[in-house]
Order: sequence, then C-alpha cells, then structure tokens
Amino acid sequence: MDKERQKQAPIYTALERFRRQRVVPFDVPGHKRGRGNPELVQLLGEKCVGIDVNSMKPLDNLCHPVSVIRDAEELAADAFGAAHAFLMVGGTTSSVQSMVLSTCKPGDKIILPRNVHKSAINALVLCGATPVYIDPKVDKRLGIPLGMEVEDVRAAMEANPDAVAVFINNPTYYGICSDLKSLVKLAHEHNMLALVDEAHGTHLYFGPGLPCPAMRAGADMAAVSMHKSGGSLTQSSILLLGPNIDEGYVSSVINLTQTTSASYLLMSSLDISRRNLALRGAESFSRVVDMAEYARREINEIGGYYAYGSELINGGSIYDFDVTKLAVYTRGIGLTGIEVYDLLRDEYDIQVEFGDLSNMLAYISIGDRIQDIERLVGALADIKRLYSKPETNIFTSEYITPVVAATPQRAFYAEKEYLPIEDTAGRICSEFVMCYPPGIPILAPGEVITKEILDYIRFAKEKGCSMQGPASSDISHLYVLKE
Repeated sequence: MDKERQKQAPIYTALERFRRQRVVPFDVPGHKRGRGNPELVQLLGEKCVGIDVNSMKPLDNLCHPVSVIRDAEELAADAFGAAHAFLMVGGTTSSVQSMVLSTCKPGDKIILPRNVHKSAINALVLCGATPVYIDPKVDKRLGIPLGMEVEDVRAAMEANPDAVAVFINNPTYYGICSDLKSLVKLAHEHNMLALVDEAHGTHLYFGPGLPCPAMRAGADMAAVSMHKSGGSLTQSSILLLGPNIDEGYVSSVINLTQTTSASYLLMSSLDISRRNLALRGAESFSRVVDMAEYARREINEIGGYYAYGSELINGGSIYDFDVTKLAVYTRGIGLTGIEVYDLLRDEYDIQVEFGDLSNMLAYISIGDRIQDIERLVGALADIKRLYSKPETNIFTSEYITPVVAATPQRAFYAEKEYLPIEDTAGRICSEFVMCYPPGIPILAPGEVITKEILDYIRFAKEKGCSMQGPASSDISHLYVLKE
C-alpha cells in the first residue's frame, strides 16, 4: 500500500471544489441544494444537501468512471490489496449479488454454507443457479453456526466437480472465521472461483493481529461492508476483485441492477473512510481490539453471561476468531438474546446490534469510547440483578438443517398457494422467513417446511425477534408451492 498516495481523497476533493464554485443548478435532484425543501436542510444541514448532486463531467459517473471515481476505486484497491475495487451504493447486498451474478449462469452449481445472508440466496433466485449447501457445524451450547470445515468443502467439491464457485462467509456475525487460505486453495485446485462475503470484515485488512482477510488469502472476489466497521455511511460498500477476474464483465453485471443516480454522499463517505483506514486503521483497530477484550473480561466477571472469544478456536470449524466482535451468550441468566436486546434499548437507552434466541451482539468499532463500554457492562449487570430467570433449554441452535426440494428460482416463481402458517408442515416454501438482523433465512424458497422450523418461528415471534421475509406482515401465512 502506497501510504503517500493514500492521503488523497479524489471524490471528496472534487466535491469541495464543486461546492466552492456555486454552480446554478438546472439539473436533478429537484431540491436544488436544499432550497426547495427547507425541512431537509434542517435535518441534514446545508453542507450535506449542497453536495447531494447528480453525476456530471467534473464529478464523473459511477456507471462508467473515467476520472475522480476511477481514481477513488484505484486507491481503494491499493488500500485493500485488490486488483480492482468497485464503489457500491446499494449496500453489501448489491456486492454479494454482483459476485454471484457475475459467476453463475442458469443451471450452474455453487457451493455455499446454508447460513448465508439472504442476499446470496436472492442472487440464486435472480440467476437460476443451483445451490449445493454445506451444513455448518453448530455449537449446541451457544446456539450458533460455525465456520466451513475444509474437509466438508472438499467432499462437496468432489461430489459436484461441475460447480463453478464456492461461497464463503468470513467472518460470521458472531466472529467465527474459517480456514480461508485453505478454502481458497481448494477452490482453485478444483477450477472453482472463491467468493467471500466479508460484510463483517472490513477491519481485517487494517487491524494488527486479526484473522486473514479475503484478498490476502487469494480470493477471487470479496464483498466488504465499509459502513459496518469501516466508518462510511450506511448503504455504502466495496466489491474487491482478485487479479484473474474480468473487471469489465463484472462492471456490466453491476450495472444491470445498480442505480444510474449514485449518491455522492455515499461515494464520498467511502473515499474519506478508505483514506482514514489506510492512514490510521492500524492504530484505530488496535484500540477497538483492546476495548472489545476489556468488555469481554468485564462481562464475564458479572457471571451468568458468556462473552466468548479466541478461546473457542479449534483449528477447524472455528479456525480463527475476530475478537472485535462482542457476542454475549445470555441464556445463563434465563433470558434470550432478544430479551436482553429489548431491555437494553427500552430501559437503559443502549442500542446493540442484534439479539437472537441465545445471544446478543454489541458492535464495537472505531467510533466507540471506553465510557460507553462501561455503561454497557453496568446495564448488563443491572439486567442480571433485576430480570434474570432460571435457565431454560427450549432451543439448542440458531440453525436448523433444511431439506431442499427445489432451486430458489423455481420455487420463487412457481405456481403457489397462500396458507395459514400452521397448515404448511410438509409443504415446499416459496418465500423467505428470517430474523433480521442477522438476515440468515430460517426458511428459503425451495425448502421443506417442518414442524421443527414452525416451532422455532413461533418461539422467535413470542420472544420478540424482528421477523421478516414473507408477504404476510405478521408471519401468519406462507406462500407454498401448489401441489
């Protein structure tokens, strides 16, 4: 990485130059630097609405960058150690889908863990590829899916030698990392591409002593959520390419779905955040690691909770652990993660990332302070004292092995019927059901609905998980394939 060159921020510089010119706008957006919408100015500020502009020659165009956006993408590629980088304004959902859509054609097979984000399965609906799912190992106590075992992936490749790619989550929401280098090497030995959903791994490229990131492992593509741990605005992302990928073709695929009116607020935030990480990332994420480890120690001293970390590493299904992730098992105090999540927000004005049926996750990143950590620890101690119950073991896992009866695309577009959810056992689902976050489907199109899955959905609803996916807003009905 060229540290001197990384001091540049070409999109930001171009916007500052443009702002000083006081150009009279006879183009979109129609709020005309905020003059037509004073309430928007009051909410966002004059500077923000003043650079909410449309593509024009001095500011380049994301659909076909030739100047400042191209320069920003080259700087991003240099910072992340990639052959090319695309700035993405449709979130990492669009980055994940672009990886899959540029790799798979209708009928192609792709090997992937079933605990993928819904964006990956949505991509299969769009392109018509056939998933070859690998069931992740599960930590029964913590109720979380683990990483991809090398031997499981090898077996799937040998059983499906015609698969075109393997898709890898790394790290997971919970901080679990697979043996990325070995998985990439295995994919290439079988003439398959290695695609990495690195939504939760921006910091791996910059923080000292953290698990290996995708580009360093030799992956062909990686989707990076800069807005999660990288400091950019929500919905901004970067798609990284390795040296053997045709960037022109990937660009064509991105432009099938990406907006032609890309937000300069999002793009400039990517530009500035990349510069910040390149220049100060090592120092910043060293502090993040220290804060997360401190929080882990303090929470574990409370008793009842278990803030897990690198002690889980087993060299296989947990090959490494991202210690910046502060995931806390809560069932030891008799509460689900979503119950602790709700109490923290409603009673203590603390918003954590998510709660599931066994865990809660506090996202620690470059904007956090040690006094905020102290407040979280104090609130958790208070919750244990005031709200704890006898420990129960109703469900032992956040992951239920699916029975796949049809491809996602065929099930999504098939003739279907709308049934009360309690009448759907044994039928093939035509839509998604998930808790969001984390957005990992409990049911996906093409999967058989079982009593175990229905019991899980019912329990998750009762405990207050935010359920989404089906057309039915209250999850009372499901679309299933017509018999």
